[in-house]
Amino acid sequence: MKTIILEKIKSTEKIVRQIEIENVVVFVVDRAVKKEDVKKEVESLFNVKVAKVRTHTLKNKKIAYVKLKPEFPAGDLATKLGLM
Repeated sequence: MKTIILEKIKSTEKIVRQIEIENVVVFVVDRAVKKEDVKKEVESLFNVKVAKVRTHTLKNKKIAYVKLKPEFPAGDLATKLGLM
């Protein structure tokens, strides 16, 4: 059985600015998930290439900041997901 890695996508004004300027999409993941797992999941689900994954732990959740490679605009992904 495959576990769900990406629990939900976060959207705030600051995150929308990061999508537009830094090409970053932000997801909430479980605390136990590793950066490599987040990278593989985003690449396979959305057919994009990930440049870097940063994480921030908050209580029992982890926030994953996924920076996409320049040829894959985060704005396009956000539009597909209904954020913009």
